[in-house]
Amino acid sequence: MVKKEKKEVKKIKSEKVTFNIDKNSNFSEWFSEIIKTAELADLRYNVKGCIVFQPWSVLSMEKMYRYYEKALQKKGHKPYWFPTLIPEKNFRIESAHVSKFNPEVFWVTHGGEDKLEEKYALRPTSETAFYQMFALWLSSYKDLPFKTYQRANVFRYDTKATRPFLRSREFYWIETHCAHATEEDAMKQVKEDMETTKEVMHGIFCLPFMFFERPIWDKFGGAERTFAADVLNPDGKLVQQPSTHLINLDFSKGFNVKFKDKDEKEKYARMTCYGPAMSRIFASVITVHGDNKGLKFPWKIAPVQVIIIPITNDEKLIKKSEELKEILEEKDIDADIDKSDKRPGEKFYFWEMKGVPLRIELGKKELEAKELTVFRRDLQTKEKVRENNLISYIEKTSKDYDSNLIKNSDNLFKGRIVDAKSKNEITKALDDGKIARCSFCSVEKEGIKCAEIVEKDINAEVRGTKLDEKEKPKGKCAVCGKKADAIVYIGRAY
Repeated sequence: MVKKEKKEVKKIKSEKVTFNIDKNSNFSEWFSEIIKTAELADLRYNVKGCIVFQPWSVLSMEKMYRYYEKALQKKGHKPYWFPTLIPEKNFRIESAHVSKFNPEVFWVTHGGEDKLEEKYALRPTSETAFYQMFALWLSSYKDLPFKTYQRANVFRYDTKATRPFLRSREFYWIETHCAHATEEDAMKQVKEDMETTKEVMHGIFCLPFMFFERPIWDKFGGAERTFAADVLNPDGKLVQQPSTHLINLDFSKGFNVKFKDKDEKEKYARMTCYGPAMSRIFASVITVHGDNKGLKFPWKIAPVQVIIIPITNDEKLIKKSEELKEILEEKDIDADIDKSDKRPGEKFYFWEMKGVPLRIELGKKELEAKELTVFRRDLQTKEKVRENNLISYIEKTSKDYDSNLIKNSDNLFKGRIVDAKSKNEITKALDDGKIARCSFCSVEKEGIKCAEIVEKDINAEVRGTKLDEKEKPKGKCAVCGKKADAIVYIGRAY
C-alpha cells in the first residue's frame, strides 16, 4: 500500500495537481498561488483593490464571524446594522479623526444625475455614525455601559500596494462601539476586548500574537490610547489584527453624548471601539497554518471538516459514504463526499491542498472490515478507526488537532525577537526576518523624529510597547543616542 501511494504521488506531481511551492523560501509566490489554486478569491474584478471572495474563503469567514459574534454577545454587546453612508458633517466633527481618515475616504457626490447637496462618505469606520445615535439613545447612568457592534464592510482608499485579504480597499470586519460612565470603566472594556482577542483569535483560530500599546503617533484617529494585536507572518513581517481604542473626550463633546449621573449632574460618556477584521484575520489563518502542500484550517473554522473519499464510485461505496456524511452532519460536523472521477491519489492531494482537517478513505477493504482509514492534515498521518467509534474519535481528535496547531503556531515567535542597540543591529534583525527589541527615547511626541528615521532609513515601524509585562529601558535610544524612556518593538509590516 505504501509503495503504491508513493507512485501515485510522483505521477500526480508530474501533472501539477499538487501545490508544491516552498513557503519559507518564496512566501510571496506561495501566498499568491494558494489564493488562486484553492479558489479563495478571484482578483480579476475591475475595481483596483477589490476582490471577489469565493466560497472556500466565505464559508470559513462565516464561521469566524459566528465565533466572534457569539463571544461579543456573551459579553453584553448587542448587534446593530448601520447605513453605509455617513454625512460629511458627521465626519468632520472630530479634527484628529478627519485628518487621519480624510485621505482614505471614498466620497459619494451624486444620486443618479443629481449632484447631492452634501457629500456622503462610504464608511471607512463608523464612530461618527454610532455616536450621533448614542446622543439620542443615552440619557442616564442606568443606560451604561452601552455595548454595541455591527458586522459590516468598510471602504478605504488605500494608496499603498494592495494585497488580497491583507490590504484592500474594501474589507469585512466587526466593529464594536461602547459608551461608559467613566474612564476607568472604559479601560475595563479595552481590557475585555483584548481578552476577547485572546479567546477567539488564539483559542479558536489558533493564531499567535503579541499585544502592544501603539506609540502616540500611531494611534487611531481620535483615540486617546490604542492597543493592538500583531500576528507574525512566517516571512518575518507583522500583520496588525484586532485593535481596541480608548476614544478621546472630544468625540463625546462633539457629538454631545451625555448622561445624567447618580449625582443628577450631566456628564460626557467615555467611548471605546474595537475592530477585528475578518478578511485580514483570514489572511493570517492562511499564512500561519499553511505549508508547502497548501492550506491547513483550524477545526472549528474549516469550510469542510471531514472529506469522505470513496476509492471508486462503486454503488455500495457511494451509499456508505452518504450514510457516513449523514451521521457526521447529525453531530454538526461539516462533511462532504468527493464523487468525482479523479484517481484516489489525485483526490487525496487536492483536499490536502484545500486544508480539510480529516479525510476518510473508503474502499472495499474498509467496507468489509467496518474499519475506516482516516488521514489527519495536521500530522500527515493515517489511522484505522472502527466505524462505530468514528464520532468519539472525531470529538477527541478535533481537540487534539487545534491544540497541535496552537502549539506549532506559538513556536513562530520563538527566537524571532532579538535585542538591538543601534540602527545597524535593528536593520540586521529585520533583514533576518525578526523583530527588534530596543531602548527608545520616547513613545510620546519626543520620539516622533526617531520613528520617522526608522520608517525612512530602515523601512520599518515602531510597533509600540509590550502590554503583558512592564519593561524598563536601560541605556540610550538605539536611534538617536539620547536617554531611553521606553522599550519598544520594531518590525516590518503589511
